[in-house]
Amino acid sequence: MKFFIDTANIEEIKDAVLMGVLDGVTTNPSLAAKESAPYRDLLKEICKVVSGPVSAEVLATDFEGMVKEANELVEIADNIVVKIPTISEGLKAIKALNQQGIMTNATLVFSPSQALLVAKAGASYVSPFIGRLDDISSLGMDLIQNIVTIYNNYNFNTEVLVASVRHPMHVVEAALIGADVCTMPYKVIKNLIKHPLTDIGLKKFIADYKKANKDK
Repeated sequence: MKFFIDTANIEEIKDAVLMGVLDGVTTNPSLAAKESAPYRDLLKEICKVVSGPVSAEVLATDFEGMVKEANELVEIADNIVVKIPTISEGLKAIKALNQQGIMTNATLVFSPSQALLVAKAGASYVSPFIGRLDDISSLGMDLIQNIVTIYNNYNFNTEVLVASVRHPMHVVEAALIGADVCTMPYKVIKNLIKHPLTDIGLKKFIADYKKANKDK
């Protein structure tokens, strides 16, 4: 499973790259608003740091506006993937952009039927928002299982990109189901590494080494 980081913070992205786990980035204007640089300047910098896909979101909600913004975004770098909202106009935009050879990420997906439609329209990625479903007492991971099953049934090329990830178990469960990608905040990547027995073991190794070598 590929790991994407969901952020616009350059330092977080650089650290994930150094860890050797990062395959791509997802970002949006809300994440960019937390940073000091303008959105498109941030995208340029991110694309210099990361060679994999970088998802950037359009703001328009009409077909013409989405296509126009998408063509402007892909001029920033070759690895830009355009995030398109899963609405009727968005399906039209996904189809048109696919015909232009522009990669798309269908975002704000909350049902198997939406995922089926964006795959048929030609989306490169589908982004089901599992954390937001969990927030309303619906099992987000059930949606991932359903989408993976449907896509496997019909050999769709659209990759399942698990989004709105809140904790490490979301990542593990997505991997067990067979999702293609999981995008997560920096803190989730860091928490995936942590285990109390690792900390205890490391502390003991260091203490034993110091004890064995105190008289040398």
